[in-house]
Amino acid sequence: MEIVYALLFVLIGFSLGLIGGGGSILAVPVLVYVLDYEAQIATGYSLFIIGITSFIGAFAFLKKRDFSLEAILQFAIPSVISVFCVRKYLVPNLPDVFFNIGTLVVTKQVLIMVVFAIVMFFSAITMIRTGKNVALKDLMWDEFYRMPFRIPALMFLGVLVGFLSGFVGAGGGFLIIPVLILFARVPMKKAIGTSLSIIAINSLIGFTGNIGTIDINWKSLLLFSGLSVLGIFIGIYAGKYVSGKKLKPAFGWFTLAVGILIIVKELIIK
Repeated sequence: MEIVYALLFVLIGFSLGLIGGGGSILAVPVLVYVLDYEAQIATGYSLFIIGITSFIGAFAFLKKRDFSLEAILQFAIPSVISVFCVRKYLVPNLPDVFFNIGTLVVTKQVLIMVVFAIVMFFSAITMIRTGKNVALKDLMWDEFYRMPFRIPALMFLGVLVGFLSGFVGAGGGFLIIPVLILFARVPMKKAIGTSLSIIAINSLIGFTGNIGTIDINWKSLLLFSGLSVLGIFIGIYAGKYVSGKKLKPAFGWFTLAVGILIIVKELIIK
């Protein structure tokens, strides 16, 4: 059984290395439903795993200077503050039981996993739509880029992404990349490196908000992270022979299915 667990974390890293995103969103379901961690602990562990793997992924972009320091400063600072506050103050203080609807008891665990499933739906849609020629009104966004309220809007979106990342333990790359391209006008190649950098900063600093609020088994956490990093390298190597772009929609459908299963598990089966 330990081999199956190990392969799951390698698979998470593998998907990140092959398709450049989405894989990290599977960390929480694996931790909750396979390894039987509580949602609060699982989302905290997921932030650490995502932070380490994103840093490894970002390193190649940083070496080539394929990132926007301006966008990182404008977006990451409010995002980091938001994710840290959510992990340090909001999540630990959520009530154990919110309300009852008949036989359904909406607990902290149920709320976190349902919100997580909703985030999975949006992430899945982003991956499924990859490759489709969606026309963007570039002129409109160029005009927006020159407006004075662009930076406050970018900072607000950073706070929003930080909140979601902290609450569900996901990197939020499916939100960050469109924001960087449309609001900050960062070219696609630099947007990927910038996004990975922001995810790494958000996740690792957000994880520090868990220190003192959850019990951390460092041996297990470092093992999970190491397996995921191994998967990244395998995925990057496999990407030389397999088109990650073609596989991304298929992975999106898989993510959508997992999200539906979470909803069924938390709201219907119970």
